[in-house]
Amino acid sequence: MNESPTFLAELKETRQRFLELVAEIRPDLHRYCARMMGSVADGEDVVQEALARAYYQLPELHELPALRAWLFRIAHNQALDLLRKRERQKSESIEALEDIAMDEGEDAEAIIAREHAVGLAVSKFQQVSSLQRSCVILKDVLDYSLQDIARLLDSNVIAVKAALHRGRTRLRDVSSRASEPERLPVSSVLQQYVQLFNARDWEGVRALLIEDVKLDLVSVSHRSGKNDVSTYFTNYGRISNWHLRVGWLEAQPVIAVFTEVGDSQPKYFVELVTNGQGIASIRDFRYVPYITRDAQIEFTDELTP
Repeated sequence: MNESPTFLAELKETRQRFLELVAEIRPDLHRYCARMMGSVADGEDVVQEALARAYYQLPELHELPALRAWLFRIAHNQALDLLRKRERQKSESIEALEDIAMDEGEDAEAIIAREHAVGLAVSKFQQVSSLQRSCVILKDVLDYSLQDIARLLDSNVIAVKAALHRGRTRLRDVSSRASEPERLPVSSVLQQYVQLFNARDWEGVRALLIEDVKLDLVSVSHRSGKNDVSTYFTNYGRISNWHLRVGWLEAQPVIAVFTEVGDSQPKYFVELVTNGQGIASIRDFRYVPYITRDAQIEFTDELTP
């Protein structure tokens, strides 16, 4: 295989052109995948895998398909594959729902359902069957037409309406009685990382890394080993007004990144995995900021900002 600098540069350029081509679709793709998986971070995993599959399928196509529908179909199938592996949800046949009579007041219901679905925590969607979930997300969150949903799911409008009706009913029930999961405790290493970062003590930050630490700069690059990952902080060192704060996303501790003084909402977040020795991995979502739109990060005054 030719691995000359020219060849590698051409591969990089081709990948970049593909990412530019799908850039406008990615935020909606993530909104769908996040709710299918019940997690904004897991949803981004599905987006990354779906885009990778699409990229490698392109040379096999005779003509470029309708891009949005094609990517959503790939992401939908990828999400279902992962859900089956995790055995989170029982599958449900869309044909089995066709005999449900639909309310004539569907249009009025749709307005209320859309407001409810958009504002509902991403994690709540995982308590609805994958089929109903797909229909609710596509219709009430992304405003797809019933006809488009039917085409994406290889079904028909009557069956989609039935699944949509059941999904809306189930989500209302879930949100009315579900309790919030208990927050996991924040490790002392994570708190120390935030304090050292805000103090711009980069040597102190690097000292927290274990030797085989992993870095995932989502959608950009992967690094491993303390020496390579240490250079990750170089760019942050050039910025003076950014600061970090510990918060909880879906009951998991995360690091919220604020890029302007006085901002009420973070621009993105970072996940750290720690062990008894220090920081084992860093997952930085800086280059996929759309993920924060559905990330309901909670804060407490008990921890120092």
